Amino acid sequence: MSPQTPQTPTVKAVAAQMRGEIEAMPEWLRRPIGKASELSEVQKIIKQRQIHTICEEGRCPNRGECYAQKTATFLLMGPTCTRACAFCQVDKGHSPMPLDPEEPQKVAEAVQLLGLRYAVLTSVARDDLPDGGAGWFARTIAQIRLLNPDTEVEVLTPDFWGGIGRSSEGENSGLDELQRERIGTVVEAKPACYNHNIETVRRLQGPVRRGAKYDRSIDVLRTVKQLDPSIPTKSGLMLGHGETEAEIVEAMADLRDAKCDRLTLGQYMRPSLEHLPVRKYWTPAEFDRFGSIAREMGFERVRSGPLVRSSYHAGESDGN
Repeated sequence: MSPQTPQTPTVKAVAAQMRGEIEAMPEWLRRPIGKASELSEVQKIIKQRQIHTICEEGRCPNRGECYAQKTATFLLMGPTCTRACAFCQVDKGHSPMPLDPEEPQKVAEAVQLLGLRYAVLTSVARDDLPDGGAGWFARTIAQIRLLNPDTEVEVLTPDFWGGIGRSSEGENSGLDELQRERIGTVVEAKPACYNHNIETVRRLQGPVRRGAKYDRSIDVLRTVKQLDPSIPTKSGLMLGHGETEAEIVEAMADLRDAKCDRLTLGQYMRPSLEHLPVRKYWTPAEFDRFGSIAREMGFERVRSGPLVRSSYHAGESDGN
């Protein structure tokens, strides 16, 4: 038997710190991952086709529950993102893998095998692509509908920023035409819902969402409604980065001003020590209160709870 390689103090210290954070996590954030048989059935379908889900890449705490219901949120255009948001578990890099020309077909087949009535498509940010991946969303939606004509498809897109429309100070001066065209490509595919997350409050956009802008994201949702008012829009925030109650309410008001219809509120949980630390664990009662405020503001569907994520119970019509 070969001798074990001793851990260095640094490795031990990192492991101890991460273990301490996990042990300090409130009881309401602990949940079983799910039955191995239910997990493996969905994972088998995904892995056989060499496609990706945000459930796995983002280590979603609800994946056991969703897999048991044979649901999954597909991650398009590979597992490597061209941006480096400080909260996200997805891999980052400036040279993502080339697009797999068969991916739309593979995703459509997976939807068929899982028997999904409601499928969700999201993606990494692909700033390296000429259209930011907008056409890939449209192509995948079309392919899903060919094989699954009764399946509704929700999208959760990046901001599709075109990299122009900047002021002399380098700030985004508004939604540029290239960005509007890309959003229009997805809107023309008629998704059942168009989701784009602002993720956090205005003050914390810089440290949390590197490469993104608060007003730019609000304008994505506003533009969808301008292009097609019939498509429901949706956004979400992760709480726990140091935001105040007033800032959360302000963000919800900004979303309603852009005619956003649906809202998700969930607790940020640190994926690793390389990511931003949790500044506050909001209680279930506090999430309930924010959910009530959101409904009073006019959001037609609200999911608010510590373990809520963007696509949690996405296809359900009730707002509880």
